[in-house]
Amino acid sequence: MLKLRSATVVETDHPDSPNAAANGGARSGPEQRLVVELSGGEPEGRRRAAIADVTLVGHAEVGDEVIVNTEALDLGLGSGGFDVVHVNLTRGLGGRGVPDANVVKLNYTSLQHAVAPVEEGRLELPVERPVAVLALHGQLAPVAWAFAQAAPELRLGYVQTEGGALPGGHSRTVRALRRQGLLAGHLTAGAAFGGEGEAITTAGALHHGLRALGWDAAVCGPGPGIVGSSSTLGHGGMVALDSAHVALALGASTLLVARMSSGDERTRHRGISHHTLTVLDLLLAPVTVALPAGMRSPVGAELRAGLGAVFAGPSRTSSPESRPALALDVQRPVRITRHDWRRAAVDLPGYARSGLPAQTMGRTLAQDPLFFAAALAGGNALAELAGAPSAGQAELEESGGTSG
Repeated sequence: MLKLRSATVVETDHPDSPNAAANGGARSGPEQRLVVELSGGEPEGRRRAAIADVTLVGHAEVGDEVIVNTEALDLGLGSGGFDVVHVNLTRGLGGRGVPDANVVKLNYTSLQHAVAPVEEGRLELPVERPVAVLALHGQLAPVAWAFAQAAPELRLGYVQTEGGALPGGHSRTVRALRRQGLLAGHLTAGAAFGGEGEAITTAGALHHGLRALGWDAAVCGPGPGIVGSSSTLGHGGMVALDSAHVALALGASTLLVARMSSGDERTRHRGISHHTLTVLDLLLAPVTVALPAGMRSPVGAELRAGLGAVFAGPSRTSSPESRPALALDVQRPVRITRHDWRRAAVDLPGYARSGLPAQTMGRTLAQDPLFFAAALAGGNALAELAGAPSAGQAELEESGGTSG
């Protein structure tokens, strides 16, 4: 059952609040942050953080009576430290909709709402433009930044899929990238909603962005707050398998951005994550995968030997204590060797200075440089697939190395 409670809004965003600043200095953004006070039941009168998706329930004001879903906060989920407004009883019952809408998202739930889908016109194949597939939303900013550094004249768009947060307005990263011109657009596909355009399918979103909107490349992956378990297949990042197959079917050059870590306490995510290895193992066709320059292999002793290149940048600005000890023991599934493994240059200090998000699951760039290095390598490789010169290849040739 839904875990719903009645509450009263006691605080809202103000124009000078961090969230309001993220929305351009006004409370007109897609998500509003609130403090609510629960009424009835236990713990009555307790104040709690809450968010309201403005596209669904409208803006709230102090004193409004609301119904909030308390499930995530009650469970103590790492990415759910707030209640979610289900309906605003004071000012959210106006019955307004989208005039030109003819499709429903979140259909057959109490949150179903009408949208105008972007899918139209005939299918034009192949799209022949590259798509980078993400497993985690935290990879989006470094991929987009590296792409822009390598190909500033090219336009990169983002397709948000299922696997993490479904509301498109929940991502501060997307808003920051749009403000800085690092993303040309944001489409929400499938059950995800609230982007600048709504697509019924991931295929429809990619086709519309790369064809109708003229994106030179696309990055495709889940929103923030990934859904997951400790199992091999029970993880929102597995949506990367579906997204990669869609991109391949559309005739796009497909790049899988590897989830890698040098700081994750869980051994299954050290080096290259078992989630990425699983996707690479299950894919029906080969894709491109990027490694930070200096790494000859994504697994085993060769990965360990290549980590020095990744740690070289952050080690100059961080104490030795901030760098975790490496304990890598990753086996190589036979089927991952069929993919196109490339090495690409990364600029960790440059990304650190960009002001873009530089944390993953509570770890900073200095504490987990490999996570960001792998995503930056993906952005550089995506730019290369889009026609930009290969900075990573040039660096390797100057050093006498060869790409693998």
